[in-house]
Amino acid sequence: MTSTQVERHEGESDGGKALGATPEEGYKRGLGSRQVQMIAIGGAIGTGLFYGSSKSIAAIGPSLIACYAVAGVVIFFIMRALGELLTYRPTSGSFADYAREFFGPFAGFATGWSYWALWVTACMSEVTAAGAYINYWWPAIPVWSTAAVALVALFVANLVSVKLFGELEFWFSTIKVVAIIAMIVIGIGVLTFGFSSAGDTASVSHLWADGGFAPNGAWQAMLAMQGVIFAYLGVELVGITAGEAENPKQTLRKAINTLPVRIGIFYVGALIVLLSVFSWTHYKPGVSPFVQVFAQVGIPGAAGIMNFVVLTAALSSCNSGIYSTGRMLRGLAVNGEAPQAMQKLSGRQLPLPALVLSTLVMGIGVIVNIVSPDKAFVYITSVATCAGLWTWIVILAAHLRYRSRVRAGILPAADFRMPGAPVTNWIGILALGFVVVLMATDADTRLGLYVWAVWFALLGIGYQVAKRRAVLAVQP
Repeated sequence: MTSTQVERHEGESDGGKALGATPEEGYKRGLGSRQVQMIAIGGAIGTGLFYGSSKSIAAIGPSLIACYAVAGVVIFFIMRALGELLTYRPTSGSFADYAREFFGPFAGFATGWSYWALWVTACMSEVTAAGAYINYWWPAIPVWSTAAVALVALFVANLVSVKLFGELEFWFSTIKVVAIIAMIVIGIGVLTFGFSSAGDTASVSHLWADGGFAPNGAWQAMLAMQGVIFAYLGVELVGITAGEAENPKQTLRKAINTLPVRIGIFYVGALIVLLSVFSWTHYKPGVSPFVQVFAQVGIPGAAGIMNFVVLTAALSSCNSGIYSTGRMLRGLAVNGEAPQAMQKLSGRQLPLPALVLSTLVMGIGVIVNIVSPDKAFVYITSVATCAGLWTWIVILAAHLRYRSRVRAGILPAADFRMPGAPVTNWIGILALGFVVVLMATDADTRLGLYVWAVWFALLGIGYQVAKRRAVLAVQP
């Protein structure tokens, strides 16, 4: 370990220098604008919309629309804050680097490892889900085997080139987008022209006529916000592509600016159509609302079609997870906060050791998830839940610190400014803090906060160990 890395552990940026920043370390800029745009879209669309939304609809009815809209505004604030930081200094380390620069080395260490844990645990869950979706067609094949094959295939794709990763993500996202647009078009056709049996009762009045807009009360709707806001988890992934995107400042700016349109169409728009075609009381928890609409209008094989779509969503999430964990782990290694072997790049300019280690941990998690899905794995995924909140709060807080240094003349101003700052920063931070309060009121989600406290204690110990090793490494 070098003396420079020791300095990164001893203090934060000074005079506008990001001492802990992950530099451009030889990554190939192989992600085109078309791919980054679809990565951004894919990050905002997951299985939570296709399947999980049925449970939320049954719990709070049409008020779910307002929940997704409000959460979408908060996510837009977060992404615009990240966009301004990326314009100021594009880096593959993204929010971990900004945490390190503006709040010191421990903040970067905690953010980087937490985000790594977020995607490792998410991939454990998603790849196991992918195995179950494949089992829909071939029930005789064990879930663990198809999950393992899917993980290996995506790992190999990430080893070939960053361009192949981007191309896979482009097509995964395209399939999800097509499914949502198809449902919206079909739903509008039912509402406008009344074709199929669903047309007899389809009406926008379902949004308020069946017990009201919030049939189970406003408090119940607010309790649903924690699940809603986590449905957007992954939207920040586009920031990780900064080190490998062609012309990152323009590409990322466009991807972030189109976020309100994506949220408006794919979440708010889709839910308005779903809840107009049928009353909220029609949808059954555990059954995709998309399947129910497709089946009702007479589309053959509706369940099979949606099974393919959610399989795509699961593979997309895992593909993104392998990509992001490799880059984040290498960034930690460059800063002396992970094993130094993780710094190495392959001949194809990919973080090979970091990708291998991350994928191996995901593979272990697949086994744990299958053997003990209701016990050990719930503790692991609790870390991911809280890591998402931590990451978003760090982005907003780092942006506040960046703006204060711009005003002081220490750092240059970016030309892609977050609207309404610092007021919008505090709106976002308070909204995320409110979600933490909501988590504390529920016994199941409260567990996540306990696990997060333990995780942070472990990070504190790990940081002190890394710091001590850094000091010992440069002593004669």
